Amino acid sequence: MRPSQNYSKLGKSLVVTATLSALLFFVAAPRAHADDDRDKCRHRIEKAEAQLNTAIEKHGERSSEAQERRRDLNAARESCWNENHTWWSSQDNRWHSERDWDRNDHHDDDHHDHDNDQH
Repeated sequence: MRPSQNYSKLGKSLVVTATLSALLFFVAAPRAHADDDRDKCRHRIEKAEAQLNTAIEKHGERSSEAQERRRDLNAARESCWNENHTWWSSQDNRWHSERDWDRNDHHDDDHHDHDNDQH
C-alpha cells in the first residue's frame, strides 16, 4: 500500500468522525438547553411554593399575603407552561403534562368547618 492511500483513508476517517461528532453535538445541544430551561422553571416554581407555604404559616391560609403568593405561584407555573408545556409540582415531586395546577394548589376551600365536627 502506498503512503498516499494511507493518507486518503485517514482523511476519509477524519471527515466521517468530524461529521458524526458535529451531528451528535447538534442533536444533544437542544436537549441540554431544554433540560436547563426545565431546571430553571422547576427552581422558580419551588421557590414560589416555598414562599406560599411560608405566607400560609405566618399569616394564614386566607390572608392577603397567601393570596399574593398564590398569584406568584400560578404566574410561575403559567410561565413554565408557556415555555415548556409542562409544570413542576413539589407536592407530588413530578412534572405535569396537563395544565391542571389549579387542582393541585393550597385552596381556601380545602379547609373543613371544624365547628361542625362531632367528637
